[in-house]
Amino acid sequence: MLKTFTFAVMHFSIAFALAYLITGSIVIGGLLAVLEPMVNTVGYAIHERVWKRIEARREAEAPSADVALPA
Repeated sequence: MLKTFTFAVMHFSIAFALAYLITGSIVIGGLLAVLEPMVNTVGYAIHERVWKRIEARREAEAPSADVALPA
């Protein structure tokens, strides 16, 4: 759990620093540091669902190992 927390702190810090350096605004830096991980989390969830469907489709299309193929 500590590793997850330290990664989150690093992620927020990088997002804040980049936004602040680009805009010069502490408010925009803080807003981006909070919004970007939230949007990224939703994007990740969608990405995982899409990949599960792709994998399920590939498994359904693949020939089964239980079926004997003609020689």
